[in-house]
Amino acid sequence: MGNPANPKPALLFTGILYSDESYLSKAKESLLNTFGAALLETPSVSWDYSEYYKEEIGSPIKRIFIFFRNLINPGEIVDIKLRTNDIEASLSTDGKRNVNIDPGYLTLANVVLATTKGYSHRIYLGKGIYGEVSLLYKEKDKTYMPHIFTYPDYQDKKCVEMFIKAREFLKLKK
Repeated sequence: MGNPANPKPALLFTGILYSDESYLSKAKESLLNTFGAALLETPSVSWDYSEYYKEEIGSPIKRIFIFFRNLINPGEIVDIKLRTNDIEASLSTDGKRNVNIDPGYLTLANVVLATTKGYSHRIYLGKGIYGEVSLLYKEKDKTYMPHIFTYPDYQDKKCVEMFIKAREFLKLKK
C-alpha cells in the first residue's frame, strides 16, 4: 500500500495568444497581479498553427509565455485555470475573447496544461477542469518529448527549448 504524499512544487506558466498589444498588456498586468512576478518571459512570436482563434482574437496571432517566480502546488491548477478564464472574460468584447490564456505547470518530469475541454487523453481534475500531460522529460536525451496528442506548437523545437530552459530554473529553485 502506498502512502499519500504532497506533490513537489511546480513552475507555473501561462501561454497567451493575442493580436492586439493593448490586450496583451492588460492580460500581463492581471496575471502578474494575480500570480506574482515573472521569472521568465519569452519574446512574442508569430502563431500560425491553427485558424481556430482567428475570428475571435483577430490576426495576426502572436504568442508569449510567462513563467512565474512563485512555485505552486500542482493541485492548485484547477483554481488557476478558473482565474485565467475570469481574466479572459474581463478582457472580452461583445462575448469574444481578445486573449487566450492557457495556464500550465512544469515539473522536472513533465509539462501539464489545464483545459476546460475533456477528451480521451485528459484527466478530470475538478470544477470543470481537465489536465493534459503535454510533454514528458526524457532524462536520457535531456529533452521534453511529445506524445500523439501534444499540440503542434508545443512540439516545436523552440518551444521545447524554452521549457528545457525553464526546467533549469526549476532545478535551481528546489
